[in-house]
Amino acid sequence: MTGPISPPDEQPRTSQPPILGPRAAAALVAFSSAAVLVVEITALRLLAPYLGLTLETSTLVIGIALAAIALGSWAGGRLSDRTDPRQLIGSAFGGSGAVVALTPAALRMAAEWAPPLLLIVASLTILIPGALLSAVTPMVTKLRLTTLDQTGTVVGQLSGLSTVGAIAGTVLTGFVLISRLPVSAILIGLGTLLVVAGAVVEWRMRRWKRVNAIGLALILLVGGLADYMAPGGCDAETKYHCLRVVADAERDTGRTLVLDGLKHSYLDLNDPTHLQFAYVRGLASVVDTAFPTGRPLAAYHLGGGGLTFPRYLAATRPGTRSLVSEIDGGVVRTDRDELGLQSDAGIEVRVEDGRLGLASLDPGSRDLIVGDAFGGVSVPWHLTTTEAIADIRRALNGTGVYVANLIDYGQLSFARAEVATLSQAFDHILLVGEPRDLGLDAAFAPDGGNFVVAASHRALDFEAIKTALDARETQWTVVQGEALRRWIGDAETLSDDYAPVDQLLEPAPTRSAR
Repeated sequence: MTGPISPPDEQPRTSQPPILGPRAAAALVAFSSAAVLVVEITALRLLAPYLGLTLETSTLVIGIALAAIALGSWAGGRLSDRTDPRQLIGSAFGGSGAVVALTPAALRMAAEWAPPLLLIVASLTILIPGALLSAVTPMVTKLRLTTLDQTGTVVGQLSGLSTVGAIAGTVLTGFVLISRLPVSAILIGLGTLLVVAGAVVEWRMRRWKRVNAIGLALILLVGGLADYMAPGGCDAETKYHCLRVVADAERDTGRTLVLDGLKHSYLDLNDPTHLQFAYVRGLASVVDTAFPTGRPLAAYHLGGGGLTFPRYLAATRPGTRSLVSEIDGGVVRTDRDELGLQSDAGIEVRVEDGRLGLASLDPGSRDLIVGDAFGGVSVPWHLTTTEAIADIRRALNGTGVYVANLIDYGQLSFARAEVATLSQAFDHILLVGEPRDLGLDAAFAPDGGNFVVAASHRALDFEAIKTALDARETQWTVVQGEALRRWIGDAETLSDDYAPVDQLLEPAPTRSAR
């Protein structure tokens, strides 16, 4: 005879000890999630010299990383139900480490030798390690689950640890690693750590094979050598830029500051009055005619770069006090160490965001404000808005002048929107640029390029500016009044609430100099 059968919900429940201990599980989940975020953030820096540091680039990288997390989580869970996860975790770490270590060389080679493949290579170098590492959490969860009674606790704890790891990876990369190490060193170092983690996991689970160790070690070695030999690279990797200083072969004392592949500044170490770029000559033509010759100015500069214009003011207007907000401390160090910035030049440089620097200026304290801040080829959006312009207007005195360098191409949608925004805040606006670039030549579509916009509450001398531009052989013209209103057209103004600068801005046909 048999005894009574208990209903299903009264069946005795037994549990086995978890295969993986809680500390090991926590370490694996947190480390794998942290590594995904390190790869994501460093990918942005690695791609900046080739794609620009724009909203679109950031969106692309974030989207691929999220796709990798989704794919890895789904695939990791599915594989865990079909295969013993102990056979998979070590391989996930080792494989992702190999790809991460090869990433710097792969991206730079693609960018230099096969540009059409750059987006594909970039996507794969984020997607593959991201998916492999994201598969670790469901695999570890499978090993930790021994009874359905603990499902909520185990899944919740490991999900929380995964998020903590991601936060740690984000903070560590953004606040520590990027500012202290080259991107290639970060990725090769991370790849090595991932391979070591994979080896430890395999060894602890007694599944490690010597051939695996040799293969992954060779991949790490190849990654390091390939990165060393790959084209591109930088003289220095700052917190925000891949930086190079290029000597002028035709002018012994000429230097060009190149940030993320773009020529940001040119200066002559012995002659600060030598202005190589046309837009700087445009700035000088406006400022020279707006104020009496030689009069010292209280100037503020949004963006520093090579400090070409602050040095020009110091040379042509002795006694001028220039305060500069430059967000990249690495650029400032280069100004001092390689580009000859002297402490007694009347130029004070603060490492800070320009919007915060603007807000700290005393009302009516500046004769001149110069806008020349760029992230890639675009002005940082928060420096273009009605609210930012209000800070500029507040800091200028009654006869003060704001001049800014703008870049746009195609239909010039961003440039028109920015000039429209300025026209709401100042009584007098004029635009300086090459007629064909501005779309003023009816025989051609607008080429685009650099423009200089000037704004003030007093009228600026149109004819004097045109004469100064001609004297500097710029072939630029001046647009104001009704002609400028027609040029602006129906462009919308920009605000903190709505400033789609990256969407309005059309990229250059080639990544040429500013």
